[in-house]
Amino acid sequence: MTLQGRQTDAESNDLNARSSDESGTSKPCGRTPLPKLQLATILLIQFTEPLTATVIYPFIIQCVRDTGIMGGRELFFFTETATVFTWSWLSDILGRKPVLLLGPLGLTMSMFGFGLSTHYWALLLFRASQGVFNGNIGVGRIFIAGITDETNIGDAYALDMAFTKSPIYSPMLGGLLSNPAAQWPEVFGSSAFFLKHPYFLPSAAAGVTSFLAFGIALIVLKERTLRPTKAEDATPLLVESEPNGYGTARSVESPPFEPAEIPPKPPRLSQLASRPYIITVANYGLFAFLDMGMSALIPLVYSTPVEYGGLGMDPYFIGILMASLGLFTGLSTALFIGPILRRFGLVKLFQAGVCGFLVTFSALATGSMLAKRAGRIDIYVSFAIVLQIAASAFFAPCYASMNVLVVQNAPSKETLGAAIGAAQMVTSGSRAFSPAIASSLFSLSISHNLAGGYAVYGIFLTLAVVLVRVSRSLATSSA
Repeated sequence: MTLQGRQTDAESNDLNARSSDESGTSKPCGRTPLPKLQLATILLIQFTEPLTATVIYPFIIQCVRDTGIMGGRELFFFTETATVFTWSWLSDILGRKPVLLLGPLGLTMSMFGFGLSTHYWALLLFRASQGVFNGNIGVGRIFIAGITDETNIGDAYALDMAFTKSPIYSPMLGGLLSNPAAQWPEVFGSSAFFLKHPYFLPSAAAGVTSFLAFGIALIVLKERTLRPTKAEDATPLLVESEPNGYGTARSVESPPFEPAEIPPKPPRLSQLASRPYIITVANYGLFAFLDMGMSALIPLVYSTPVEYGGLGMDPYFIGILMASLGLFTGLSTALFIGPILRRFGLVKLFQAGVCGFLVTFSALATGSMLAKRAGRIDIYVSFAIVLQIAASAFFAPCYASMNVLVVQNAPSKETLGAAIGAAQMVTSGSRAFSPAIASSLFSLSISHNLAGGYAVYGIFLTLAVVLVRVSRSLATSSA
């Protein structure tokens, strides 16, 4: 089975293509409506991951000065990486809903604990626990795969990316609510509690949101069958069939709502060692590494003085620029990525995003060179910045593509949770390591004048070229 299926352009573009059922009769094969209430509940839970991850960013520097806690961002993503696979694997055994509910419930306690902490080890403990419970984000994506089909799964994952990849709201919340005694002295200035716990209010706001997500999910979410019935036992998750949906092979598994007739048993993790799945995760991991490295480099380049190889922007302008980019990316992903996926297919959209890295890193390097030569941001530097921002808009859709590809290349239904969990573990690992590597390379390039101060761009451009080459294997891999 080829990854995309053997389809013509006409078949790929026809959203009303017809397929044959088992009796041989033809029936319309339009796009299935999304289960709005179930999906909205999952997205609310997914929303708590970036909320709790980034709400502390506006006040973390002052928190470091007050308590000495270091590495909060890295610790969060390390613990998320270490637990994300375990959560997903457990969901294959215990069920999606009970495992999923532990995430927002645990985050509620972690955020309140963080806000009430005044000592180093307490802050460290609760920050680590936030990463542990946010490792549950992979289970949310497993649930999305269970309530969608091949005609609408791309739309669902596009909405998921819009909620989790553009967290412009949480830093704003953290900045607005932190240290209320100083910000609103007429209201909170005499409060001994807020003087002692200046970061409780934003932490509590994130905790309340997480508890709200837990309560709604407890009532609304419906558990899906984990194991196949006797009739569908050992049936692969995807088999080769007529093209449909997003330009990939069509699923023919039985409806997931039937009671299981076979007792659950732990999935065999060795089943994940299939060529299409490994190729998909390899692409996913390298893409996430480049994306997070780029996310770390952009504010560094923007803020570094022109004479040292940056663009010398002031923090206010950087904040406005990045918030606008996040808002634009989130809205465009939610509104347009589903139709674009159906028009061009998963692999082509991913490859377009990969090529966007070549443009982004080249534009950053070129803009830096031009600014250094001119001594300021001129019209040519501005054009390079616009080009870099335009290319960045392609990256969030790539995550939607890869999430669908992971689902479609999972070797079987019984290992779906483990397959999504392993892929999420790889991307979470990238979130932990890539920013530190990119920042260090940027600093070393400038301080040691490596390749004129531009070595970091050469390294990431080389990795982007490698990913361009590796991404070609997606279209030719077979099960």
